[in-house]
Amino acid sequence: MSTATLPNVRGKLTPSAPLAPLVWFKSGGAAEWLFEPKDLADLQALLRELDPAVPVMALGLGSNMIVRDGGVPGVVVRLGKAFAKVERLDDLTLDCGGGASGILVSSTARDNGIAGLEFLRSIPGTVGGFVRMNGGAYGGEVKDILVDCDVVLRSGELVSLPVADLHYTYRHSELPEGAIVVAARFRGQPGQSDAIQAEMDRISASREASQPLRSKTGGSTFKNPAGHKAWQLVDEAGCRGLQQGGAQVSEKHTNFLLNLGDATSADIEGLGEEVRRRVKAKSGVELEWEIQRVGKSK
Repeated sequence: MSTATLPNVRGKLTPSAPLAPLVWFKSGGAAEWLFEPKDLADLQALLRELDPAVPVMALGLGSNMIVRDGGVPGVVVRLGKAFAKVERLDDLTLDCGGGASGILVSSTARDNGIAGLEFLRSIPGTVGGFVRMNGGAYGGEVKDILVDCDVVLRSGELVSLPVADLHYTYRHSELPEGAIVVAARFRGQPGQSDAIQAEMDRISASREASQPLRSKTGGSTFKNPAGHKAWQLVDEAGCRGLQQGGAQVSEKHTNFLLNLGDATSADIEGLGEEVRRRVKAKSGVELEWEIQRVGKSK
């Protein structure tokens, strides 16, 4: 796909853009094209005018993702500052850009005395990502606070979807294929800022104590199967500390995979598949990936 076949844009369009620096695992190949739209209209124009056969993928903070070593074909869209604003809509509702972080959303809620959004402090991603996957932690899920969201469809059309239309289940939504979340409204309950901050501090301390936050990792690797905890199944299958190439199952929290320094994405994904195999052999439970795996193998 040459520059000549791409629509004119006002934002930044980069060919053969390395994605490893943009994802938490720090591994993987390049995007055929990386697009950072200037604003909503710029994003709509590109999607509207781009050949419908060209694949498009949204990238947030890259925390819950393995980018395979062969890279990602088509266009990868990364929402920047224009999509990272968070504003109070009314006493209990925040209007959040799709590129805003969970930390910014929860902090803005605190500053406005809105409780119930504290758990977003612990989700290392952007609004677009956790709306798509019904992100959750510490007893809260996006389905509990989402009012509606604005998405740009692959056709370039902007539509607003109420929470009911997403048909949320555990770590899953029925967001239209190829849709990019550009904004969302979250509603909480009345709260006191100091109590909200105390809860955010508790969550932060709990994460620090139990998760390998200072490592090259991708967050929780597998979904918790019904009636089970993924980390416990992994541990019972003897996978704590298991290595493949430069990848390792965390000693601190066994539902986290680590890049020890020079792991390829094939190492990381291959280790995850070996963990799944061992868990199935030990317990009969089929672990499902929570981490998104994208692109082509080398």
